[in-house]
Amino acid sequence: MPAKKRQNDPETGKKNKKEKRDELAVINSDLRDESVQKGMRDAWQRKESYTNGDIQLDCEPFPHCQITHFLQSEGFVESLQAELLQLNFNSKSNDLYKFQQSDDLRERKEHHISQIRSVIFGEFRVWLSEVLQVDLEATVDISCAKYEHTDVLLCHDDELEGRRVAFILYLVPPWEVKDGGTLDLFSTDEHCQPVSVVKSLLPCWNSLVFFEVSPVSFHQVAEVLSEEKCRLSLSGWFHGPSLPRPSRYIEPPVPRHTHIPKDESLLFEWVNEMYLDPRYQARVQQEFEESSEICLPSFLQEEKLRQVRSALQSSEIQWEQKGPPNKRCYGCVDMQSVPSCVQECWELLSSESFFILLSNLTGLRLHYLCGDEDESENEDGKSETENGGGEGNTQASASSTDAGASSTEKKDKGPPTCVGELRRWTHGDYTLLHDSVKREYALDLQLHMGCAGWKSEFGGFTSYIAHDEDEELLTVYPEDNSLALVYRDKDTLKFIKHINNSSSSQLSSQNTPAFYDFSFNYYE
Repeated sequence: MPAKKRQNDPETGKKNKKEKRDELAVINSDLRDESVQKGMRDAWQRKESYTNGDIQLDCEPFPHCQITHFLQSEGFVESLQAELLQLNFNSKSNDLYKFQQSDDLRERKEHHISQIRSVIFGEFRVWLSEVLQVDLEATVDISCAKYEHTDVLLCHDDELEGRRVAFILYLVPPWEVKDGGTLDLFSTDEHCQPVSVVKSLLPCWNSLVFFEVSPVSFHQVAEVLSEEKCRLSLSGWFHGPSLPRPSRYIEPPVPRHTHIPKDESLLFEWVNEMYLDPRYQARVQQEFEESSEICLPSFLQEEKLRQVRSALQSSEIQWEQKGPPNKRCYGCVDMQSVPSCVQECWELLSSESFFILLSNLTGLRLHYLCGDEDESENEDGKSETENGGGEGNTQASASSTDAGASSTEKKDKGPPTCVGELRRWTHGDYTLLHDSVKREYALDLQLHMGCAGWKSEFGGFTSYIAHDEDEELLTVYPEDNSLALVYRDKDTLKFIKHINNSSSSQLSSQNTPAFYDFSFNYYE
């Protein structure tokens, strides 16, 4: 009975509601100040900086805001962090990222999670709509992410239909620059392509960052370097009318060239004699036709390998960083400036004799001396090369139908061609999948150097995947003096996994900051 009286007592009822309200995740009281809202709104519309206590708005390189002490109750924030750490996290890894993520939080019933969701969906969304003068929808994407040692989210712009504002609420221990994990913002060029990091925001306990999703909102989560700390955050997007997007910039194609007229003496000087034996070539070709890929160890003669490897580590070679960072990041060299032994190795891989060698090792028609596919058709009307891509071919190869279409296309093309790069790989380098890559049939070649003892957990491996699928078809790991050959069809894409901080000890033990590869693509 006394409990019932207290419930019906209006005065006591108001007090209980107030006590309850004090326990909730009420956002920083400064955000309710009309003058603060007006100041931020004016600055945002004029794209200029604005600071007011715990709120810092900056429009360079693109509009973004950092609010420290976002939630007033420290006790609530601590309880929220504890609830989030009890969630089940799934490891996520692809070309763009490696981290752990919880299930969608929209249906979670835990008290503090439910309350912060209500605050972000309700009070904060209304406030943000007022500041930005944008009608933000009541539905919000929200999830919890956990970044630990070597986890990373590489350069991207967040653009997806309907996304208007991105936000991140940090629930981290005391964090320093040396711990990594900063939110890095990129400048852009005249093509709306990212150029370089121009601002890094350090994760801070109970701080919230939001920014406008636009054609130039390129950002990344830098690799977490701390082995003890966990970078925990809630993040998501408010939906609303998207900003106009210019036409996507298409990079000019890299020029291809036909073979260099070098005779077979170059092969005998450079290539392990085992691979010049016709009987061994036949065995390699049979294995390649069954799987569309092969790795040939000890490919170069040891003396030539030592010469090239030593020359590549010379400080005289000038390496240029290859970008843009939303597509790739690695060192590339101008072949006109390299020592003679490196130039000779390049000429070997571009030479007429090497085109013939590849034809003998793979069965592909990379030289006019190779037999015409039409002459080798079997009774089913398919060539021997196409049959090699049949039932046993589970790697990065074309289907029988695709192979037939490929054969028709090849007849309309000119002579076999190639394009190549000499690349340097070190901590932080990677390549990403992107829409502008041309999808076509090609023979990929990688000749690695300086990567003895390399481990898969370092990254730096080449991953082949099926288009529009997460299925990994094949992984090529860096292996010193190993020639990797992979036949790729139109529905097969590839990327090189981000090289993380764990690789530093391995590279330093070899007194080199990097390993190298000659990367070529050959076209029939």
